[in-house]
Amino acid sequence: MWKKLESLTSKIYEKARKRKGEHRIALLIDGPNMLRKEFNIDLDKIREVLSEFGDIVIGRVYLNQYASDKLIEAVINQGFEPKISAGDVDVEMAVDATELVFNPNIDTIAYVTRDADFLPAIRKAKERGKKVIVIGAEPGFSTALQNIADYVIKIGEEFQLDKEKLEKKKKTKFSKVEESKENKETTEEKGEKDE
Repeated sequence: MWKKLESLTSKIYEKARKRKGEHRIALLIDGPNMLRKEFNIDLDKIREVLSEFGDIVIGRVYLNQYASDKLIEAVINQGFEPKISAGDVDVEMAVDATELVFNPNIDTIAYVTRDADFLPAIRKAKERGKKVIVIGAEPGFSTALQNIADYVIKIGEEFQLDKEKLEKKKKTKFSKVEESKENKETTEEKGEKDE
């Protein structure tokens, strides 16, 4: 009897250890709904917040056919997979989310949306034992979405893209490239003199 009890408690502790910080996350971003000028969302800050829950194993941004090349490039440069849809973005995102429910490498699905259209996919995820994180913004952040999620993160000013920081980052990167070119030229000149 004690051995059974011991094995049972070790399973409980095993489950308890798999809390915040150890989740394998699929991040699905509703681009047309959330990547708007009015929200000015920095995807790196979303990644940073989710890192407290665990590792992002899949990161997809769903966009429609009207997405600009600049936006698609920015999504790729931030390490996300863009999924461009000719039809309704919500349908493709919901289908992918439902498919992820059966992926054994994912235990948490994070939705960045305000849209209640994802309620059926979220219900299916919860039925299958997946945790659900919903990240959204006001106005129009569905109350039903907030109530069904295991974790709700409301986007505020702290998620906004800091344009000054972005410009500094670009300048620093440009400076490093220029410095690298100068060092290479100096090394080549030195090599020619030595010959």
